[in-house]
Amino acid sequence: MLSQIVAVTAVNLRSIRERAGSSAVAVIGIAGVVIVFVSVLSIAEGFRVAMTKAGDPLRILVMRTGSDTEMTSGFSGEDARLIMDTPGIQKGPSGPIASAELFVIVNHPLAATGTDANVPLRGVSPSVLQVRPEVKIVEGRMFESGRNEIVVGRAASRQFANLSVGSSVRWGENTWQVVGIFDAKGSVAESELWCDARVLQPAYRRGNSYQSVYARLESEDSFQAVKDAMTADPRLHVTVIREPEYYAAQSRVLQTVIRTVGFIIAGLMGVGAIFGAVNTMYSAVASRTREIATLRALGFQSVPVVISVLVEAVMLSLVGGAIGALVAYLAFDGYQTATMNWQSFSQVAFAFAVTPALLAQAMIYATIMGLVGGLLPAWKAARMPVVTALRQL
Repeated sequence: MLSQIVAVTAVNLRSIRERAGSSAVAVIGIAGVVIVFVSVLSIAEGFRVAMTKAGDPLRILVMRTGSDTEMTSGFSGEDARLIMDTPGIQKGPSGPIASAELFVIVNHPLAATGTDANVPLRGVSPSVLQVRPEVKIVEGRMFESGRNEIVVGRAASRQFANLSVGSSVRWGENTWQVVGIFDAKGSVAESELWCDARVLQPAYRRGNSYQSVYARLESEDSFQAVKDAMTADPRLHVTVIREPEYYAAQSRVLQTVIRTVGFIIAGLMGVGAIFGAVNTMYSAVASRTREIATLRALGFQSVPVVISVLVEAVMLSLVGGAIGALVAYLAFDGYQTATMNWQSFSQVAFAFAVTPALLAQAMIYATIMGLVGGLLPAWKAARMPVVTALRQL
């Protein structure tokens, strides 16, 4: 049986050149589906990577009880002080390594289109770079406390207009000077603009209030003790969450939407590609009617014939999948864009991410299309009456 399968499959594959036109149709169809599949899902993957890169297991986020985003949170400056003084939070030479922060959405034009977008402006405390040690100033300098100065994330400087070092913008009741650009290793923080929280408070008439506190733990194991201490304090009404968990929840909605749309589009296109594969394999079976009949008359069984047709269909689909995956990787991996984070109603700049796992999914999808497309033609070849086929000789 195995020798028959190898022999028939080899004959099929060697004859592909004779059907180059119809085979190319199947290859191109499957390549197109893979390109769309990878390009759409790379958006969700890139957004997920940008959000999860911001997560540090040693960093916690504290918000008001009942809040699921910083936008809906809020507490007083005294509450922020109590939070930062909780045992279990790292201490530095100047006090707790924690940053009481404000999160404001400002309108600013996109560089590509000039249309207004929601840009996150975050007021932070002087210790912010200790809280987020992965953040580095790569151009200009850090803002000075008490001044109307901002530093801009690298991704934000590319996506939004007039945010280069030395430029000025007006938001709220202040005119702000861009004094630096920072890198945050591709995380969501690079979509933000940072300034002194104490300056941002009066600019937006927030008084002595904050929306969140980011703090570094002494160790990962101290999370539960810190959480218990804060939630047990009758003066505080807060929710304590690890930063990776917070950003994972932030990205879940958009990921679900994009993946759902991507699978629907790829599924619809996949149906068309399957029909193309079916036509191609039917053509291949029809052109080899006499060959198949001769093999059957010589004693070859139906199973090797079926397997040979399926192998050919899968080979064509893998070629198409590989071409589509390569084109998608070259065209989309690292492509910079921005989208709305529906949890915070602000723009998030990120890069498409064509990952090995995504490419593997695409190749599996291509293989499935090839198998489905070759199934009916293979069944036809196996059931072909030998006597009827031999009459064509």
